[in-house]
Amino acid sequence: MRIGYGWDSHAFKSGVPLKIGGLTLDHPEGLAGHSDGDVLLHAITDALLGAVAAGDIGSFFPPGDPRWKNANSAIFLATALEEIRHAGYTIANVDTTLVLAAPKIGPIAEKLRESVATLLHLEPRDVSIKAKTPEGLDQDHVAIAHAVVLLEKLDRSDQPAQMAVAVDSQASIEEVVRNLLGESTAQPARKPAFDTEDIT
Repeated sequence: MRIGYGWDSHAFKSGVPLKIGGLTLDHPEGLAGHSDGDVLLHAITDALLGAVAAGDIGSFFPPGDPRWKNANSAIFLATALEEIRHAGYTIANVDTTLVLAAPKIGPIAEKLRESVATLLHLEPRDVSIKAKTPEGLDQDHVAIAHAVVLLEKLDRSDQPAQMAVAVDSQASIEEVVRNLLGESTAQPARKPAFDTEDIT
C-alpha cells in the first residue's frame, strides 16, 4: 500500500464561477487560477501523483501553458488516475479537508462526496470531505484544501500468473519446477546464520 498527500490554495476572485470538487457552487466569487481553480481536485490530484512518486500537478500541467487556461480540473484528476493505474495501484480511500470562511460546506458535503467519488470511480463511502474555517489565520479570502489518499495494489488474480521465483544455493531449478507443479519435495535443512542457542 502507498500513501499520498496533497495541498493546494487559491485566492477568491470576483467575476469567475466557484468550482469545488467538480461542482459549480452558488457564491459571488470564484477561485483565481490558471485553470478553473478547483482547489479540492488539485489537492487530490497532487496526492495521487505523490503516492506513486510521479511528480506534481505542475509538472504535468504547467500554469504557463495556454492549453490549460480555464481548463476543467477533472482532466488533471483523470491524468493522475492513469498514472496510478499504470503504476499498478487502485484507490482504497480518500480523506480531504477544506479550509475556507465561505461558502459553508456542511450543507453540500454529501453532494461534494458524490461528485468526487464519481470522478474517482469510487463509492461515496470511500471519500471523506470535511470543512474548517480559518479562524485566527487571517485567510478569509483564501480557500485551502488538504487531501490524503491510500492506494493498494491492483488485484492481478484474473490475469495469468507469471513465473517469478528466486533460486538460491540450497534449491535447484528442478526443485522449484516440481514445487510449481505441486509435487512434494523434501526441503533441505537450512543452517542458521548464527548460533540460535546463544543470542547474547
